[in-house]
Formats: sequence, C-alpha cells, structure tokens
Amino acid sequence: MKTNLHFYFRGFIGLFFMILAQIQSEARFSVYYMTDSSSYKQFKGSILDSKTRDELIFASIIVSGTTISTISNSEGNFSIKIPTEKQNSSLIISFLGYKNKVVPIKELKPEKNVLYLEPSNTILEEVVVKVVDAKSIFLAVLNNRLQNYGDDPIQMTGFYRETIRKRRSYVSLSESIVNIQKQPFSKGSQDQVNLFKGRKNADYTKLDTVNFKLQGGPFSALYLDLIKYPSFIFSENAFELYDFSLEDITQINDQQVLVLAFKQKPTNESPLYYGKMYIDVKSLAVISATFQLNVEDKIKSGLLLTRKKPIGVDVYPTEVRYQINYRQQNGKWIFAYSRGDLTFKLNWNKRIFNTIYSTSLEMAVTDWKKQDIKENPNTQKLTSNVIMSDKVLSLADPDFWGEYNIIEPEKSIESAIRKIQRKTLNERSID
Repeated sequence: MKTNLHFYFRGFIGLFFMILAQIQSEARFSVYYMTDSSSYKQFKGSILDSKTRDELIFASIIVSGTTISTISNSEGNFSIKIPTEKQNSSLIISFLGYKNKVVPIKELKPEKNVLYLEPSNTILEEVVVKVVDAKSIFLAVLNNRLQNYGDDPIQMTGFYRETIRKRRSYVSLSESIVNIQKQPFSKGSQDQVNLFKGRKNADYTKLDTVNFKLQGGPFSALYLDLIKYPSFIFSENAFELYDFSLEDITQINDQQVLVLAFKQKPTNESPLYYGKMYIDVKSLAVISATFQLNVEDKIKSGLLLTRKKPIGVDVYPTEVRYQINYRQQNGKWIFAYSRGDLTFKLNWNKRIFNTIYSTSLEMAVTDWKKQDIKENPNTQKLTSNVIMSDKVLSLADPDFWGEYNIIEPEKSIESAIRKIQRKTLNERSID
C-alpha cells in the first residue's frame, strides 16, 4: 500500500514528496526562440592549477569590458558564448587564492582549451588589518554594505540548475534561464524572478513509492546572498549565537583577503551554521563564503527543515552545505554565483534498508545591467514556493539555449541525461 508523502523544508531549500501515482502533467510552461548561431561563437575548455594540474571548481570567467560571464563546473570545465562583435576582447579568469589570467579570445580554440592559473603567494607581513578583532570585522562588513555593494536595483540574467539523485542514480535534472530583478538590500523587498525558458529530464520510476521534488527553485539560490539576506543565517543577535575568529589570509584577484570563520556557540543546542567568509582587506567586503548546517543532532536538524511528514518514516539531513560568490564590477560587488548541496536519509519503520536522496542547486549570473522597469511579456513570474520541475518542458533539443550562457554539465550529469533521454525515446517508440 502506498502512502502519501508530503515534506516541506524551512530555510533556503524546500523539498516536496508525493506518491508516484499522483504525478500530473509535467509540461506547464516553456518559451523557445530560435537564435542565429552566427551572431556568437562558443568556446569550451577547462581551468587547472598550473602546478598540481588539479581542476579549479567554480572559477569565474568573464569577457573583459562586458557583463558576459560564466563559471567552471564541479569538474573544472567551462563553456562560454561570446557575441561576434566582442571577439577582440579577452577572457579574465579568477579564482580564490590564484592570480588572475587574461587570455585574448582570438587565441582560443572552439574546444579543448586548457587554461592554467598560478597560485598567489601571500606575504603576511604586508597585511595591515585596521580592525581589532573578528567581531569588529563582521560588524564592519555589515556597516560597509552600501559602499561596497551599492544600493541600486539590478536586472540580471541567470542560469539555474537543480538535480535530484536517489543514492547514485540521477532521477531529475532541470535547467532554466531566468530574469532576476535584484532589489536593493536597504529596501528589504524580496528579489523578483521571471522564467524565460527551461527544460528538464526525469525518470521518476527510480523513486519507488515517492516523488522527490525541490521547492523554491531560483529563490533558494538567491536567499544564499548573505549581503541581501544576512538574517537567514545570523539574525539580529549574531554574537549571541556564533563565535567568530580570524583564521587565515589569502589572495583573490591580486587582492589580500581575510578568512573569517564562524561557528555556533557550544552552549547553543539548536542546529545553526558554521563556515568561512572571505573578506577583502581594504574594503571589508565579503567576496565569497562557504557554510554548512550543523546536523549532529539529526532529530533537531530534521525538525528544522521539515514542516510535516507522514507517520512511519523519519527524515533527516546528513549534509547541508552552501557556497556564495560575488564579482566586482565598476567598483561594486554583485551577486554572481551560489550553490547548495543537500543529502537526506529516509528511515522507514517497516523496512530494513533506508533511502538516501541527494539534491543540488546552483545559479550563475551570466549578464546584468541597470534594472529596466519594463517586464518581458515572454516570461512568467515565479513565486518563492515554486517547483521548477513542474514549470518547464521535457525537451532534448541540443540547441535549446541558443546564445545564452549556461554552466557546462558535469560528465555524470551528461551521461544521466543521455540515459534518461534514451529511456524516454524507447517508451515513445513502444507507444
């Protein structure tokens, strides 16, 4: 007998489970325009450490003098589409702890470009920290937000991807191009997101009796912005909940960066976060951050994320980690990239084996400009509780994205997509 399962998770990520027999039509909304491929050129390659030859994950790649950008994936691979009129420009590649690399676009091949970054050597004696302790650094970060990040609304184009796995098998892969109206942090208003186009591949037969879906979509990625939404982690009484410490000094973009660590106080029993913020020494701007949820107490961390669940199953996270990157443009830092990776375990009372689900989401801002108050009529406004896999159409067209920049798929995701597509085609041919 199958049981209806409904789980809603608080915080950044929402997850939704339902019985497979209740799955409705998946094609809700899709906008697709043909684009002229002669108006741009695509370049692919990988970013590696010049000494170790290790892949550099989530390195920033931007076309000089423009707002066109992308990011390397979890295997160090990248793909970027550049308008023909920008072919005389250069690519600027940056990564935390490495020297910037500038590569003329004319020197690039269409594929298999290997770009090496050199590690930066930090000279500790040259660092002058004007603040006296870690708490003062954190307060200065908040006090300097207007100076470092500006307070103007920005219109962004973002590429959003989410994946769901049952153990090692990919179940669902969803990708979208979204238009984002990034609101000033001083107004306290929520960012707005409109769906332009999207696609998905799914094989729900792997889910047994449940259908696992993400709730929140692009909003989950945007809420990771510590500058726009600091209260999602620290709240107003941050110093009562967290201990701050200055751990290290590194470099990014030839700038010295402080590594400010934070973790919940041992006297606080509620699950909170621990992680690191990378802060520019001169401006005290956060340029990157990584953090995780404390899941040692599986009951409390499960309750923190779960709004309701059926009788007979315990749901709790085994790992919850996030990353946020900012990019400097015209003297200001802007939201550029965020990622979340979560793993959950389902323990059934009447089953010997448990079930493990993993989900990841990521958003890369690929273009931005001053906000235009006119809304694109070819987009659909999304709500913060949206389930993206229900909003986009299953589509296997390899040229679907046209001139839009995306995150290069990992090999594991590519193979999963091909496998799901083959299964779908076989089922259609039988029908």
